[in-house]
Amino acid sequence: MGIGEQKPEVFASPAWQSLKLKRIRYLVPWDFNRQRFQRDEVNHFMSLARSTGQDVLVTFTARRGCYVNGRYKKTKGCRAPSYTKYRKAFNTFDKRYPWVRTYSAWNEVNHKSQPTFKSPGRAAGYYNVLRKYAKSRKMRVMAADILDTSNMERYLTAFKRRAKGSPRLWGLHNYGDVNRRRTSYTTRMLRSVPGELWLTETGGIVKLSPSFKRSPSRAASRTKGLFKLVRSYDTKRRGFRSKITRLFVYSWFGEAKSARFDAGLVNPDGSPRKAFNVFRTNVRNHR
Repeated sequence: MGIGEQKPEVFASPAWQSLKLKRIRYLVPWDFNRQRFQRDEVNHFMSLARSTGQDVLVTFTARRGCYVNGRYKKTKGCRAPSYTKYRKAFNTFDKRYPWVRTYSAWNEVNHKSQPTFKSPGRAAGYYNVLRKYAKSRKMRVMAADILDTSNMERYLTAFKRRAKGSPRLWGLHNYGDVNRRRTSYTTRMLRSVPGELWLTETGGIVKLSPSFKRSPSRAASRTKGLFKLVRSYDTKRRGFRSKITRLFVYSWFGEAKSARFDAGLVNPDGSPRKAFNVFRTNVRNHR
């Protein structure tokens, strides 16, 4: 059990501290070392994470500012990095944070906000790069970290053809299933991939314009449903190739009422929302 959060203030949050969580997911722009402010930002978060004893799931993602108003920029700087550049970026990160033991090669590979959107082979290539370091570094590497949308199965099929070895760790963002009260994409994933499935980004949505109007009560209800789903598939079932073994709820901090997207467990000022109470109740059973 863990959370996904980008704001380092989470580590000082009394509500977070009360849960005694030891896992957190953190997104790192693949070119984080390009600008000083990004290096400092990442270093601040990672330093606090280590000082609080966190097992950080580090997930590489697109260059900041490339996805704007629903469109991914086609500029040179926003293109998917070559494998050489990606390897160099990983080595730079790894040299600074050798204590990290869990990596996801690329975030939400099948979403239009990423340069891997139409390139499952490229996403598999990034996994292949990190896979080479797994044994020597004693680290785990997640293969496809994917969103539950209509292209999921097609993308996975192409990804698996290009991924080397036999990946046994996969990631799913099942917002659709959780917030539309279904299980279809989650179960398809469990039937499709072997080993372990981590729900790396999920939770009850407070607001997502225009599909979900703002409702903290609905978010709490969907969070409760999320834990019911996890309990249904945390052991391997007949006809399934994998089981859910880890959960990261996104995010800790909520946003202002004017924001387009909000899935926070607490308000921007850190005060708990209804979903936090559901989360807290279930934490002790899903550590």
